[in-house]
Amino acid sequence: MTLRVLGVDPGLTRCGIGVVDVEKNRRATMVAFGVVGTSPEESLDQRLLVIATSIDEWLDKYEPHVLAVERVFSQLNVSTVMGVAQASGVVIAAAARRGIPVALHTPSEVKAAVTGSGTSNKDAVTKLVTKILRLDAPPRPADAADALALAITHAWRAGSGTANSRAGAVTTGPGGQSLTPAQRAWADAEAKARRSR
Repeated sequence: MTLRVLGVDPGLTRCGIGVVDVEKNRRATMVAFGVVGTSPEESLDQRLLVIATSIDEWLDKYEPHVLAVERVFSQLNVSTVMGVAQASGVVIAAAARRGIPVALHTPSEVKAAVTGSGTSNKDAVTKLVTKILRLDAPPRPADAADALALAITHAWRAGSGTANSRAGAVTTGPGGQSLTPAQRAWADAEAKARRSR
C-alpha cells in the first residue's frame, strides 16, 4: 500500500506544503508542493485565515493518510516561535476536523532521516530531497523542500518497508532496490534501536 503524507513547514510569512506518496519499499514520489504566503502588513486573523483556507484546499484535493508538521522548537526570537505555533495550530485543527492523524517531527529528526545527519544545513536537505524524489530541479523555495522532507521523514519513520527488517545492515528494499545512504542510515539506526530494547 502507498502511504500519502502531507508535510507542512509552518510559518506565518511562508508556510511550506508538500505531498509525497511512499511505497512499502520506501520509494518516495513527489505529488505536489507549494508555499502559502501572507504579508506582515495584514492582521493576524487574516493571515491565519489565509493559511487555514489554503490547508483546507490541500487536504481536500490530495486526501493524505497523515499530516506531518514540524514541531515548534525554542528559539531566541519569541515572535517567530509564536507565529510558527499559531500557523501549526491552524493546520493541525484542519486535519483533526477531517479525522486525519497528525505527527510532529523536530528539525533535527527531519535532517537525520533525509541526510543521515541531524546537523545538516538547509542546502543539504534540499539536495537530498531532490535526489530522493528523483526531481529534475530542487523544490523552491526552501520552505517547500522542508515540507517535502517532513513528509518523507514521517513515511520512513512509520516503518513503511525496510525499517521492519530485523537483520543487521539494510542495503536494499523488499523489491531489491538500492537504498540511498540516508535510507540505509535510518534503517540501520532503527534496527539497532530494536536490538537494544
